[in-house]
Amino acid sequence: MTDPTITEELIADHGLNKTEYKLILKLLGRIPTYTELGIFSAMWNEHCSYKSSKKWLRTLPTSGENVICGPGENAGIIDIGDGQAVVFKMESHNHPSYIEPYQGAATGMGGILRDVFTMGARPIAAMNSLSFGELTHFKTKSLVAGVVSGIGGYGNSFGVPTIGGELRFDSSYNGNCLVNAFAAGLVDTDKIFYSAASGVGMPVVYLGAKTGKDGVGGATMASSEFDENIEEKRPTVQVGDPFTEKCLMEATLELMETGAVISIQDMGAAGLTCSAVEMGDKGNLGIKLNLDEVPIRENNMTAYEMMLSESQERMLMVLKPDLEKEAKEVFRKWDLDFAIVGETIAEDKFEVWHNGKIKANLPLKALSGNAPEYDRDYIENKIFAPAKKQTLEMEPIEALKVLLSSPNFASKKWVFEQYDHMVMADTVKRPGFGAGIVRVHGTNKALAFTSHVNPRYCKADPFEGGKQAVAEAYRNLISVGSKPLGATDNLNFGNPEKPDIMGQFVGCIKGISKACEILDMPIVSGNVSLYNETDGKPILPTPTIGAVGLLNNLEKMIDGPAGLGDILILIGGASEYLDQSAIISETYKETTGKPPFTDLKKEKLNGEFILENADIITACKDLGDGGLALGAFKMSMEANLGVSIEDQEIAWYFGEGQGRYLVSMPTSEATLLCNRASSTGVEARIIGSFGGESIKLGNSSANLEELKICYTTSLPKALE
Repeated sequence: MTDPTITEELIADHGLNKTEYKLILKLLGRIPTYTELGIFSAMWNEHCSYKSSKKWLRTLPTSGENVICGPGENAGIIDIGDGQAVVFKMESHNHPSYIEPYQGAATGMGGILRDVFTMGARPIAAMNSLSFGELTHFKTKSLVAGVVSGIGGYGNSFGVPTIGGELRFDSSYNGNCLVNAFAAGLVDTDKIFYSAASGVGMPVVYLGAKTGKDGVGGATMASSEFDENIEEKRPTVQVGDPFTEKCLMEATLELMETGAVISIQDMGAAGLTCSAVEMGDKGNLGIKLNLDEVPIRENNMTAYEMMLSESQERMLMVLKPDLEKEAKEVFRKWDLDFAIVGETIAEDKFEVWHNGKIKANLPLKALSGNAPEYDRDYIENKIFAPAKKQTLEMEPIEALKVLLSSPNFASKKWVFEQYDHMVMADTVKRPGFGAGIVRVHGTNKALAFTSHVNPRYCKADPFEGGKQAVAEAYRNLISVGSKPLGATDNLNFGNPEKPDIMGQFVGCIKGISKACEILDMPIVSGNVSLYNETDGKPILPTPTIGAVGLLNNLEKMIDGPAGLGDILILIGGASEYLDQSAIISETYKETTGKPPFTDLKKEKLNGEFILENADIITACKDLGDGGLALGAFKMSMEANLGVSIEDQEIAWYFGEGQGRYLVSMPTSEATLLCNRASSTGVEARIIGSFGGESIKLGNSSANLEELKICYTTSLPKALE
């Protein structure tokens, strides 16, 4: 097959601008081959190179007392004591999921699981944060069905519990849904594996499933906007096989026990190209590949196709040559491919051979570590519309019903029921209650997992929105009695070449950094997804925070529910702040004004107070969207008891002031807690009690069972 001529159109089709192509010519001193152009396209796109975000990602706090490995590897690692560590990361699969929802979401799950077990960890938990367009949009319902089915189909078959996540709907996602997948695993601290190659002349080994033509150009596609030609991108979506993934994990973990592994890297975006280049770059070595040895499932594949295929369930390893036989036996036992496809070399080169001909001869460092980096112009301003004088002319219970009827705030049980959250038998707290909890098998310890972002806040004020995303993730972990350990971020934005969009990104990064610093939650891994636009319309800024907390003793878990006669106490003070609130958004179908201010010192003070008093707290719910009213309802529903709350103005029930919790306990403990709060500077006061069959917000009330039906049926009805 004759390679196509390199033209301006072909260069543009590969996502390279004129300046970048001139740099390629300068680096090579010649016109690149077609395969070389594809390799540059894969490595220099936004998805792989982070060329628009590197500058700002470096400003994030990434270290801490318990951090073993921060950003730069497949996943981050935090020490949890007793010779164990938690490995975790969140990553996007947005573009593929919009084009082919089932496979896009499924392979997103597969990719994030490989990121975890590539480092020697056995996955123990998964989450997902999903954002879709409005339900009246012609694609939304099919996207929801396909994505949820894809996540469940892959995760359930692989055998990892999905224990939390988010689901939202907004018109900004009409043409570009977001599918952010999270996974976490456990590893012994002396059995962690990294991706940096070492040693000259070491065999480079291909592991796993065969290479096909699926996903060719996927990374480049994920770094571009959508337009009316979106269907043409369908072949760039990968196809996953969870059963092969399960075999790959078991084979990989078994292989690691042999001592044969020098370094290992999963094949994700840009497939063989990215995995080989990253291993070489991190180890300051070159890589030579012979594609004749690559296991393929389609005849007559070209070098270009093999290098850019994103076929799933594949790994690349640098092998200790004296243990080749033992390593090969492991993979053959699991009926997976094992093939030596290259070697490490001393020179800064990336050589690719096929059919006895050299198809690529490139400076390796230029592909990865020295890829282009941009300092994009940005507008550092707050883009909220001026606040309107808005009043809620309704009874508090009627306002609560508005939220319970909204797919954004109604129960997500319809989603969770499609995921297996009990597989592995270590799930302690099921999805739907802020943070999911998984026992550290064989111990009395547990890990809590949560994810959060409020895109309304992030658009109105990126800095405050970034702070709040971290703060609410922190509160979610606190509310179950866990100590926050660290976080991963999945930064979803529009086109960074637009100064206002880049301003959103920079503002959110600054807010996230500030919150992580004050709350001692370092960012140890993450992903950036840009160009989330269709026909020039961007998504809301959606910097999702996935966070992990530790319970050293499960007996300290705050698991509720509230009991009959329990007292309801508000921690953190009252709030009547309604700008950017859920109730205003749902009532008026618009948002105006500033988001609520997040006082990070208050967040930490109140969070530490909850942990210090976990032994007397029966149930706890942090307050965010929907304010006090929605939080109290959820506590009431979990307890299957009514709740009566003091009479106040409607804004008091629905204000979204930050740093706040609702806690319940017997009367005998309530006074003790309030006294302790007073002595530590924490605001705490009794506002109600549990009992009866009704939700009473002052003089406004409704039957709990009636409200539960509304809450649990709203989403399924909306999706019919």
